[in-house]
Amino acid sequence: MTLKSAGHVVARAVEGRPAESVVRAFGQACSSEGAPGPGDTVVLALSGGLDSTALFHLMRFAWPATHPAPRLVAAHFDHRMRRSSRADARWVRGLAAAWDIELAEGVADAPLRSEAEARDARYAFLGDVAERHGGATVVTAHHADDQAETVLFRVLRGTGSGGLRGIRAVHADGLWRPLLRSWREELLDYANAVGLGWRDDPTNVDLGYARNALRHRILPDVERLVAPGARRSLVRLSERAARDEEAWDSLLPSLIASLAPEWDARGVRLDRVPLAALHPAVRARVLRALMLELGLRPDARRTRLAVDFAASAESGRSIDLGDGVTLRRDLERLTLARADESLTKRDRPLVIPGLSSGTGEAVLAGRVVWVGWGEEVTGRATSVERFVGGELRFPLAMRAWEPGDRMRTSAGSRKLKRIFLEARIPAPERRAVPVLADAEGEVLWIPGVARSKVATARSGDGVAESLPIGVA
Repeated sequence: MTLKSAGHVVARAVEGRPAESVVRAFGQACSSEGAPGPGDTVVLALSGGLDSTALFHLMRFAWPATHPAPRLVAAHFDHRMRRSSRADARWVRGLAAAWDIELAEGVADAPLRSEAEARDARYAFLGDVAERHGGATVVTAHHADDQAETVLFRVLRGTGSGGLRGIRAVHADGLWRPLLRSWREELLDYANAVGLGWRDDPTNVDLGYARNALRHRILPDVERLVAPGARRSLVRLSERAARDEEAWDSLLPSLIASLAPEWDARGVRLDRVPLAALHPAVRARVLRALMLELGLRPDARRTRLAVDFAASAESGRSIDLGDGVTLRRDLERLTLARADESLTKRDRPLVIPGLSSGTGEAVLAGRVVWVGWGEEVTGRATSVERFVGGELRFPLAMRAWEPGDRMRTSAGSRKLKRIFLEARIPAPERRAVPVLADAEGEVLWIPGVARSKVATARSGDGVAESLPIGVA
């Protein structure tokens, strides 16, 4: 059967059924801005469940004839979180072979322990597969129900208006989600209409996971007791939020231009008076955009500091926004800039010579990092990891990252550059992120970001075998 004739079979199978909307929405996604084009390669995250199997079938057999299909590669990652995972991998392997699609497989070195750990390992694997295929687009099967759950989860965590847009159909990190306009019940009807099989994951009904609690308990109760149609309302909310964010994106360039900005290698200078005259919420948008340009993550605290400073600070004053970025007022000009780049030349790593306890300070891009190890790890530490002392190669060094650094994780050997990208740490900030490396230069830990599987101390390890290391 040719791909064209297969498309006709799909059309006949779903004609007049709810599943017909799935094919229509998928076709629109394939022709929308940001969709992969002819000659591109896409890496499809294929778990073997209903959602990803339905998307696999759509990608393989229902790509619109009006748009040349990209090259398709399937990718399956075994998290080893349940006994049936090997059987899932075998099933996916058979499906890919039957549909004549290349399959990349990955497996965790050890069973992963949490939903977050599984997600990080999976996306690390998908990123590696995409990198091996020349920076291919990664495609996932997130659908409208996922969007509703994501928006509600973010609301409950107190997100800002930007977070209400939820999952993006096209993401700057090279992700594409063509099913966001389709509901899970429509995907189920599609799968049944075209005769698909799939693998059910029993963990999807475990209410110990936040996503499952929202899906199976909270949202159904909300729709039954409070607001019928809440899922669709949450998706509409995400669409309105996305339009609002796009509107702001269209206005910000002219707003910034009205402040007479002067850019140089370190940052930007701009007129304070018109900035201070803006509504505080608009002022916050402008300053957040400028901080992003400098590679600074503008969290709520930094934004609030900058907004208040721009309106009320006296001339000659400055504030440290963190990560080597300062905001200064000189007469009626504000300067938002990175610290002097020469600071990176005065980096001072900290050496941990052996198992004996101690404390010290490392200096990274002008930032002082307190380090304690052994019995000296106190309540001062903001991030702590434990290592098996007998497996460490001393001396250890708390230092800045270096090009070529890699870390061995449950998803394989990973470049730190890729880890920083996935953690959304901008390039200008990376020199100030502490990195713990052993005597051979192998990276063991990036506090607050990731850790190696090397010398991992388990909760049952005794004090003698375990070496805690903390930073602040």
